[in-house]
Amino acid sequence: MQERVLKILEFDKVKSQLLEHVSSPLGREKGVNLLPSADLDEVIRLQEETDEAVNVLRIKGNVPLSGIYDIRAHLKRAVIGGMLSPQELVQVASTVHAGRQIRKFIEDTAENLDIPILAGYADGITVLAHVEETIKMAVDEGGEILDSASDTLRSLRNQLRTRESRVREKLESMIRSSSAQKMLSDAIVTIRNDRFVIPVKQEYRGHYGGTIHDQSASGQTLFIEPQAIVQLNNELQTIRVKEQSEIERILIELSDLVAENDEALKGNSAILAELDFMFAKARYGSRIKGSKPSVNNEGRISLFKARHPLIPIDEVVPNDVVLGKDYSTIVITGPNTGGKTVTLKTVGLCTLMAQAGLPIPALDGSEIAVFGAVYADIGDEQSIEQSLSTFSSHMVNIVDILEKASFDSLVLFDELGAGTDPQEGAALGISILDEVYRRGSRVIATTHYPELKAYGYNREGVINASVEFDIETLSPTYKLLIGVPGRSNAFEISKRLGLNERVIDIARTYIDAESNQVENMIASLETSKRQAETELEEADSLLKDAQKLHEDLQKQMAEYYQKKDELMAKAREKASEVVEKAKGEAEDIIHDLRKMRLENGAAVKEHELIEAKRRLTDAAPEKSGDQKQKQPASKKHSFRAGDEVKVLTFGQKGQLLERVTNEEWQVQIGILKMKVNEKDLEYIDSPKQKETRPIATLKGKDYHVGLELDLRGERYENALMRVEKYIDDALLAGYPRVSIIHGKGTGALRQGVQEYLKNHRSVKRSRFGEAGEGGTGVTVVEFK
Repeated sequence: MQERVLKILEFDKVKSQLLEHVSSPLGREKGVNLLPSADLDEVIRLQEETDEAVNVLRIKGNVPLSGIYDIRAHLKRAVIGGMLSPQELVQVASTVHAGRQIRKFIEDTAENLDIPILAGYADGITVLAHVEETIKMAVDEGGEILDSASDTLRSLRNQLRTRESRVREKLESMIRSSSAQKMLSDAIVTIRNDRFVIPVKQEYRGHYGGTIHDQSASGQTLFIEPQAIVQLNNELQTIRVKEQSEIERILIELSDLVAENDEALKGNSAILAELDFMFAKARYGSRIKGSKPSVNNEGRISLFKARHPLIPIDEVVPNDVVLGKDYSTIVITGPNTGGKTVTLKTVGLCTLMAQAGLPIPALDGSEIAVFGAVYADIGDEQSIEQSLSTFSSHMVNIVDILEKASFDSLVLFDELGAGTDPQEGAALGISILDEVYRRGSRVIATTHYPELKAYGYNREGVINASVEFDIETLSPTYKLLIGVPGRSNAFEISKRLGLNERVIDIARTYIDAESNQVENMIASLETSKRQAETELEEADSLLKDAQKLHEDLQKQMAEYYQKKDELMAKAREKASEVVEKAKGEAEDIIHDLRKMRLENGAAVKEHELIEAKRRLTDAAPEKSGDQKQKQPASKKHSFRAGDEVKVLTFGQKGQLLERVTNEEWQVQIGILKMKVNEKDLEYIDSPKQKETRPIATLKGKDYHVGLELDLRGERYENALMRVEKYIDDALLAGYPRVSIIHGKGTGALRQGVQEYLKNHRSVKRSRFGEAGEGGTGVTVVEFK
């Protein structure tokens, strides 16, 4: 990619935003050097890496990437025998620790999430626990060498502390004497040149003897090492020299340990750089509400609700852009009212971001082509006085583009042909577009020349587009209208601003009839497109509501039949128990009667006893192994659309809509439509033929009550009002149980919902959701 194009499309500003999310100097270096790739396989791999990082962040919320340093220079010095400083060793240990932490984090995450790329990186991290522990045993986080670094160092430091204590005691006894009050400037012990001294007034310099190490700025105070402690200070110095030698020995030993693990540490650093940068891209994608695009090398671009990433989300107008399928060139025409250049840059920048492995600011399902090169001729033509130099600068860029553009290029022209005579500029623009189209490039061009509107209609593979302009507010809406060429708004704007209508009418007479017809046609197209988009959005909303209703009803139906089967099974079991008990009692009675007849000659006949027993046996209900009642054989009937039938598998009435196959019919049961085998249908002979009508009419989302109410993000008062209405709607719908999603948060909304439900007369009981239902963030309500 040309550096000039990256700058024009502001890719460097995207990188600046990306760098705000790196955690280490290693990740920052990768961000600074980031460039788009022209290799399809590499782009796919980069996008997969970022997507895995996005999924991890979505589930885990954060990743342990702190404590990573750029230790490559330290490793080089250690390998050639250099001694690393304590702070450099701390950075090595910290980086080793960070590698161990991120490896464990990814391994734990991989148990529940499919992240093969991240898992592969984690496997490549070498755990150097012995290096980390050895350095931390010798050096603390502040870079100080610890006593535990070696026995010799501990012994030397113990000696130092003993000697220093003796020196201080001796000096403090001197400054506490009565004569010292007048000879000392201050009764303190201090240090100069690593030797203990006391502040003596100038006139008493000879009293203590010894060595003068410093004096005050005024010269009135001398810092003297008394003769009495010179020997002790000398011993301290000797021990300090030995201490320093021991510290250097320890540092060299630790540096050698680092050098021995040079390759593993280099490999860890490289992997940590990759991981840091991957999660930086994921965090940046979250910031811009980006998504992972699918990529291809066939020149297809499909951006849905694409936004310019450098414009605040609450200000930018998202647009759909499709290129490379039915047409390879988009010509955005219309006056300079704003939005055309932003559209160009949005497409160009989204392409560069996708090829660099970044999420793009567009909806899921967007698609980006991997181009070998992106060329752009974009300049602020409105802010530059029209001159030969302006036109020349454009031409220099265009000449360069025409020399290099090919079938795998994306070419962006802003104000094509501007800066010269309008007629010649338009002709040049048409010729340039023809040449780039002939080379097979994908092209988006903006222009305010009306001649190029006809170009979009007369060329195969070319489509017109424009940026919508609101005449009422005299401002652009920044909404891209593909398939609708731009039209001049000069007359309408002038009229709105108060120009005399007679002047405007005269101006209209100077425009030929053909131009007027074209402008009227464009206006009609704009109106029709807006209306179609509004109706499409409404239809999408209704479709989503219908699908949700369908899913809810299917779920309720499944629960109903499951409950019905359970109740039937329990009823049969209970009935069998009752009858078995009755049969037992009857057997006892019959036995007693026989005994009575034998013993007493009672007039009870045997066949009467047998008949009574048979009737008792016949009264017992039959048990069904599969818990399904045997269905009566359906009558022979030639089914026709509109027949009322009983669906035997469900035990429900329905109506035949149409024959699907020789053996299957589409049946409407309530609001549900399903395919049913003809052998599972039983014709219901109704005395009066009913007119076939739709079973239900879906009027909008307000007519449907879902099984869940989501209150997340609602204010407390609004949420309780919604709960009250929802409970009433659910009761009217006859739901036995519903769920209210209030989230965890501060707990105020959850408590408010619980209090309301506790006092509701129709609520049987309420409970928090199970682990699989959302936990304490969900309340499950059961009605009476």
